[in-house]
Amino acid sequence: MLRNIVAPLRGAVRRSAVVQCRAYATSGPYGNFYYDKLQIEKSKNLKQRPDENTLSFASVFTDHMLVCEWDAKHGWDVPKIVPYQKIPLEPSATVLHYGLECFEGMKAYTGQGKNKNEHYLFRPEKNIERMNRSCARIALPTMKVDEVVKSIAKLVDMDKEWIPKQKGYSMYIRPTMISTEPTLGVAPAKHAMFYTILAPSGPYFKNGFKPVKLYADGTYVRAFHGGTGEYKLGANYAATVMPAILAAQKGYDQILWLTGEDKQVTEVGAMNLLFYWVNKNGEKELATASLDDGLVLPGVTRASVLELCREWGIKVNECKLTIDDVVTAIKEKRMIEVFGAGTAAIVSPVNCIGYQGVDYEVPTPADGLTVKLFNHILSIQHGELGHEWCRNIKDYI
Repeated sequence: MLRNIVAPLRGAVRRSAVVQCRAYATSGPYGNFYYDKLQIEKSKNLKQRPDENTLSFASVFTDHMLVCEWDAKHGWDVPKIVPYQKIPLEPSATVLHYGLECFEGMKAYTGQGKNKNEHYLFRPEKNIERMNRSCARIALPTMKVDEVVKSIAKLVDMDKEWIPKQKGYSMYIRPTMISTEPTLGVAPAKHAMFYTILAPSGPYFKNGFKPVKLYADGTYVRAFHGGTGEYKLGANYAATVMPAILAAQKGYDQILWLTGEDKQVTEVGAMNLLFYWVNKNGEKELATASLDDGLVLPGVTRASVLELCREWGIKVNECKLTIDDVVTAIKEKRMIEVFGAGTAAIVSPVNCIGYQGVDYEVPTPADGLTVKLFNHILSIQHGELGHEWCRNIKDYI
């Protein structure tokens, strides 16, 4: 009962703080970012595009980038598409010293079948809405969602020949916001830059699903109450690298992040984590960590998975989960499947969870929910199903 009262109050306090930050960040006489002011400078030195079959994840970048600068006095400057280039920064820029930075990850896809010459974006508005929340949390400027999405769509359209043509391949899109404020003082930025770069990427699973082993350990914490776990800040990722190395040395692929005295389950690596199980009442359900406590990122893929499962008649339970709940379900043979969900992989099956020196095996059925979700979402992304989540880039520009 107490948690039912405390969690909403905590959420209300968080939302109030973000609104206050957003009010600061959108101040300035010129206000916002407008697509109709977009300026374009085409590259005169086009790069050679890589062989699709050699693509890894986001290691080669396209010919152009989207850039727009902001200052607290004048608001947003005109957005520009320019040749891909290095960004000039003062050595004192606060992004370099205090991590005043946030980003998003989204993708563009080539259509398949009758739509093979078309190109699509998957729910880009959701990503920019989330980016605005991240910006507001660290007092960086926010933007008009539709204007930014249209500008990104134009960038993608200019470099659409870089979008791989095979199913499962994609163009990774990385919108980023940084503070360019030249000071060593810890204070709200008065100067900032938004930019977006593109990278063709191969499929996360080139040879079919490869289930992963998770290492559950509460020594290192990704998120905590009152922190920034629900925002996509670069600072959230830096501290995860070393623990991931330690997990790999123990023979695991990813960390299952725990937090609190009760070892609450939050995320896996950089993905949301979901459990398809038979609950204690004997009902099949898809359970995942609630967003109420601000401990997990509100993933776009997570939301898509939950919405689809509800449409399919699967019970969805967004709730508080502990590692003891998970281990007990495995021991009692109630665990059906476990998978991560994120932009890179869509879904990633889990076949083992290591905890307190014991490896608990998890089923990975070949015709299970994980596989069904992967195939269905991938078909939406490539324009095969005509779903509202997937729009042709021509519709934006």
